[in-house]
Amino acid sequence: MPQEKPDLRNLREPVRFKRALALLLMTLILPGSAQIVAGSRRAGRWVWRVVAGLIAIVVFLVVLGLIWRSGTINFLARPGTLRLVQIILIVLAIGWAALFIDAYRIAQPLTLERNHRLITSILDGVMIFVVVGALVYASVIVNTQRDFVASVFGSGKSSKAEKGRYNVLLMGGDSGADRIGTRPDSMTVASVNADTGRTVLIGLPRNLAKVPFPAGTAMAKQFPNGFIWNKCAAECLLNAVYTYAANHKALFPGDPNPGETATTQAIEAVTGLKINYFVLIDLAGFRDLLNAVGGITLDIGKRVPIGGGSSPIKGYIEAGKNQHLDGYHALWFARSRAESSDYERMARQKCVMSAMLNQLSPSTVLTKFQGIASASKQVVKTDIPAGELGTFTDLALDAKKLPVSSFSAVPPLIHTGDPDFALIRTKVAEAIAKSESLDKGGSGGDGKSSTTPRSTSSTTKKPSTSTTKRSPSSTATTSPTTPATGVDDVASICKA
Repeated sequence: MPQEKPDLRNLREPVRFKRALALLLMTLILPGSAQIVAGSRRAGRWVWRVVAGLIAIVVFLVVLGLIWRSGTINFLARPGTLRLVQIILIVLAIGWAALFIDAYRIAQPLTLERNHRLITSILDGVMIFVVVGALVYASVIVNTQRDFVASVFGSGKSSKAEKGRYNVLLMGGDSGADRIGTRPDSMTVASVNADTGRTVLIGLPRNLAKVPFPAGTAMAKQFPNGFIWNKCAAECLLNAVYTYAANHKALFPGDPNPGETATTQAIEAVTGLKINYFVLIDLAGFRDLLNAVGGITLDIGKRVPIGGGSSPIKGYIEAGKNQHLDGYHALWFARSRAESSDYERMARQKCVMSAMLNQLSPSTVLTKFQGIASASKQVVKTDIPAGELGTFTDLALDAKKLPVSSFSAVPPLIHTGDPDFALIRTKVAEAIAKSESLDKGGSGGDGKSSTTPRSTSSTTKKPSTSTTKRSPSSTATTSPTTPATGVDDVASICKA
């Protein structure tokens, strides 16, 4: 039987007012309940079915996320899924607004006295504004995420972990107005255990000479004796591989990223590792990204100049504990070479990477997502496919719980002008083996950083006899920059 419309004229006015407020609050807490109580029960039941279905989907995704976190993130991060979520949020906003309007109608505001009618009308309007505004804003965030994934992550082939590890090449590209083309001045391989997320950062100096290329590649055919072009040993360094390949695209037919491909191949030959993916970050835009996340906090052992080189020094980032750096100062901390060396700068860059990994919390990502996504679209280029986003997000969450270790192929162990590449590959393998031993319960048996990090002084006492020459720029300092010849806890380097 259809529900009879109640006659509110027999109720006292204060009771009618309280009833009107109750109907609006019921719609806010449990959409459709006002219709069940005083309106169309059939409409209310349909609303309850929709609400129950949405709750069931959310519960299913939460349970799935607990069981299979990476797969759940991969599913939710797909552009198609995000578009569907965006549509659902907009439909919910419209539907919920309609329920509020209907609840207001059911309350029969014309039977209320003027002040009560005004309060009821204002409350209904506020609830509509808050609920609809929240859902529309959520749809905007979802659309930003979809746009971010579509813009930054491609649809390329996924690359399987090699020997249980993902090796990702991180490049900091400097394409400022005073530079011709992009030249990656910062190159670090993040070697990540595919099961635990434990990470080793392998730093490679930009001025590494005579770099080889894997046999059979186009660059190996061009440079069979290493990257020496027309005997320009002073210019043919590791960071120039990118520019050379970008200027000789004919060597890479059909490849949209010749610079990244050639650099990846060179680093594979240098380290002996298979590089799964690359990430190229424009250093100038990196400032905006750091500003979007609210900056980072570091312990700084030595003051770092702002400026220098071809421009005057404008100031300093002073030494001290718990120094909070915004994007501008964090960028200069990572890239400054004045009054220091390339190798010192490499150590500072590792400090910045480690700080971002440890300090970028999920709540920060959620509350500042639009700024992060907007900045990232401008500064990040990668060949990681969108389908692997969940895998690496999952690994990043695990990596936050573990100390990051590092190895840098720098003097005095490695003479960058005439490198011993076999020694570099050996040291890289040793660094990874030591990191993996922690996951197997070695050096304490708990799988965590139970060993005391090796100090920078102890790691440089026994340089290879074939590489005892120290470049003039590698003078030891009191900053956290003395290059390590083994595996070190990055946190200990940054706090030196």
